[in-house]
Amino acid sequence: MLVPKKVKYRKWHTFRKNANKVGVASRGTTVAFGSHGLKALDGARIMSNQLEAARKALSREVGKTGKVWIRIFPDMPLTKKPAEVKLGKGKGDLFGYCAPVKPGRVIFEVDGVTAEVAIESLRKAGTKLPLRTKIVASHH
Repeated sequence: MLVPKKVKYRKWHTFRKNANKVGVASRGTTVAFGSHGLKALDGARIMSNQLEAARKALSREVGKTGKVWIRIFPDMPLTKKPAEVKLGKGKGDLFGYCAPVKPGRVIFEVDGVTAEVAIESLRKAGTKLPLRTKIVASHH
């Protein structure tokens, strides 16, 4: 799973709950490396284990000839308090990392396979993610 090697601050301030639902991505919106890409249509926080599940589904489908690029990285720490704990007593313990994704962001790219294989593999990867996606082709 993708996690940062080291972080400056173990716990971040909590972002606004709907920060990913306001506005659209301004960078990473075009297919830059591969022939086809998976683009987010909603804003969400993608956990590192969700990203890993999608990556496994994708790389299993494209096989050895295909190349996969992951265009996002989970570097935002998330905390959680244990079950049935009263309020107060400080911020919860770290339980994972996520990547905040805004609409329009390209999450995965593939190359080295036929268009049919690329589209099917990206479709399968999209089902593992907690947001709606669409498949886009590069324009070069």
